[in-house]
Amino acid sequence: MSSGAPTEAASTPVSPETVLPAPALPTLKDARRLVVKIGSALLVDSTSGQIRRAWLDALADDVAAARARGTEVVIVTSGAVAAGREHLGLVGRPLRLEEKQAAAATGQIRLAHAYQETLARHGITVAQVLLTLEDTEERRRHLNGRATIDTLLKLGAIPVINENDTVATAEIRFGDNDRLAARVAQMISADTLVLLSDIDGLYTADPRKDPGAAHIPVVRELTPEIEGMAGEPPPGYSSGGMVTKIAAARIAMSGGCRMVIARGNRLNPLGALETATADGGALCTWFLPASEPSSARKAWIAGHLKAEGVLTVDNGAAVALKQGASLLPAGVVAVDGSFDRGDTVIVRDEEGRELARGISAYGAGEARRILRRKSHEIEAILGYRGRNEMIHRDDLVVR
Repeated sequence: MSSGAPTEAASTPVSPETVLPAPALPTLKDARRLVVKIGSALLVDSTSGQIRRAWLDALADDVAAARARGTEVVIVTSGAVAAGREHLGLVGRPLRLEEKQAAAATGQIRLAHAYQETLARHGITVAQVLLTLEDTEERRRHLNGRATIDTLLKLGAIPVINENDTVATAEIRFGDNDRLAARVAQMISADTLVLLSDIDGLYTADPRKDPGAAHIPVVRELTPEIEGMAGEPPPGYSSGGMVTKIAAARIAMSGGCRMVIARGNRLNPLGALETATADGGALCTWFLPASEPSSARKAWIAGHLKAEGVLTVDNGAAVALKQGASLLPAGVVAVDGSFDRGDTVIVRDEEGRELARGISAYGAGEARRILRRKSHEIEAILGYRGRNEMIHRDDLVVR
């Protein structure tokens, strides 16, 4: 995992407006939707290639405890290549891309089985989800991934997500899972992201080399000064380093998601974060965004997306929207433009005034077929069961 080793500029003192005082430390206890990223170096023994089952069992106990208090949990895991290479005799040397992909194909089975076994002790169902960064960025794939993960969470399962290494077309780097975890957190509007590392957060210098290095408990702005503290990772399975963690923090914070870097090479690492305070407990570094996930997503919809079409609504729907309701097909009287599912559209009243902007759950052709119709009629009209809403209120910004 991360080294936290700095560049030469890392010894520059941190400005007080960048770092919050220690008493502001949050904990995991108030997380509503939590994404936990686990690195290869924590999960797989670098000598034997075996999964560290005692460590994984303790983490599963933490996850079950979080679930018991109502927190939804998603796991983003590395380790497929590390877990698979030993079984294919691919040890002791650097791997070519195709060998990494072969090792990942073998290791994925071992990882999935390990997560399934350990969480089954708590009666928790596991679902494997393979994603790439492109899946979180391309519009339709992004929406499909979000809908799948949302559904799994609603059904009480824990999605275990890994990068789809076996079909990657670019060189695989384990550190990409830091960014992937942040993209997943952004995609599903998570409020908390945990990156479990082999260091307890960000320091002003490498604490293994500089005894005077100061630990930074909370960061609320990613200044060049903060970014300058990242450095190269140590040798081993992990190749992400603090660089990718800072990049992940930028992604998460832009989505309104707080992020914490914490030491993972201890038993019950999430439990340690639940009891961390300014006066004791687990050292860690929190990165705090300026907004909540919902408001950040709404700002993204309102200000950063080009509208591809227009939905005109009747007076009843206009009133309902102002009261915080979703837009149902029955309230839509006209559809203009050529847009696809997942595109941003403008919502106007019958006088042409813009009421809202939102992400359409249907393409223009389908929207025209179901306008003025009740939600329960959608399946008969389109031939499949789509969403009840033309635009869900979570995807809607009312002017």
